[in-house]
Amino acid sequence: MAYHIEDTCISCGACESECPVEAISMGDEIYVIDAKLCTDCGACAEVCPVDAAQPEA
Repeated sequence: MAYHIEDTCISCGACESECPVEAISMGDEIYVIDAKLCTDCGACAEVCPVDAAQPEA
């Protein structure tokens, strides 16, 4: 199960540098996570100041 970034993202970039597999990149307006690369480690969620990085339901 991969993580995703919700619309509450403020585009601060904290998550991108924490991702050990470089699955996070800037999308059109907010950051996005490539589900095929995500290893479900949760590093992005730990540093997100607005809790926008969440596990897929």
